[in-house]
Amino acid sequence: MGKIASNIKIEKCIKVEEHIYDLVNLLIDVVRDGASIGFLPPLELSEANKYWESILNPDVILLVAKVNNEIVGSVQLHLCSKQNGRHRAEIAKLMTHPNYRRNGIGRLLMEKAHETAFKLGRTLLVLDTREGDPSNLLYNLLGYTNAGRIPAYAMSENGNFDATIIYYKNLT
Repeated sequence: MGKIASNIKIEKCIKVEEHIYDLVNLLIDVVRDGASIGFLPPLELSEANKYWESILNPDVILLVAKVNNEIVGSVQLHLCSKQNGRHRAEIAKLMTHPNYRRNGIGRLLMEKAHETAFKLGRTLLVLDTREGDPSNLLYNLLGYTNAGRIPAYAMSENGNFDATIIYYKNLT
């Protein structure tokens, strides 16, 4: 972890257009590697491009991890805009490029998401992830509470339906 970890920079992405090449390749590569983030392989370049071009709005914060100025990971913070939910946000689409996994990038992205959420007065975070994925371990290590399991939530590449685990974390 040493050399890569010291070169990881986490920052807020303001303009997707400036980083579209890296973001599109990140999404295609993590989907190809089996990530359950709403897409199935093979993910077409045009579909990945369309996704990233539509993602940013006032209720979505995109954080990216860079190594040597190349995006190697990302996470989204979706802010609830409902009057009764302005204290909460959803963590979405945590991604680490397959070549950079096991270097602490996911943890750093999540810690920055927590910090960002708290600064914005968001004290409750929620997320979901496929049952059995390595991300379950990360969320447990970060202090998330397992709130339950939904069976047959998302279809995988092989046509099977996988369960998802719902997590939450209080930042107070």
